[in-house]
Amino acid sequence: MHFRKAQKEDVPAIVRLLADDELGFRRERYEDPLPEEYYQAFEAIEVQVGNQIILALHEEDIIGCIQLTIIPGLARLGMKRAQIEGVRVDKNYRGKKIGEALFQEAIAIVKAEKCGLVQLTTDKQRHDAHRFYERLGFSASHEGMKLIFKTET
Repeated sequence: MHFRKAQKEDVPAIVRLLADDELGFRRERYEDPLPEEYYQAFEAIEVQVGNQIILALHEEDIIGCIQLTIIPGLARLGMKRAQIEGVRVDKNYRGKKIGEALFQEAIAIVKAEKCGLVQLTTDKQRHDAHRFYERLGFSASHEGMKLIFKTET
């Protein structure tokens, strides 16, 4: 297994991973052709400094992804923090420490960027994910909230 930063041609494989679970199936539109909004979002990620999607590959097959964003801030004496989103591992590779390896790769980048913490949110329904994150050392130290807007499609 090896890692690399995602490229535009990887977008369909990333969306396939995002859509391939009980919650993502309802949220994503993995279809051919892929909706243009995914490519537009990827382009926005690419141009934003400190924002990237890291891929886990087995040979040349994309088997996992994680989005990592470095966020500068004023709070805590100007401490930088990292945000992790969109963590997925191909269902055929789950239970093989791929997710753990993705986190190790992301955390190495976070440390190199001299961030003071890394944070993530996870859906309350993802009980297995909660146990996984706790095993990696994350703690539920804050209560997260979201305000979701309906978008026109």
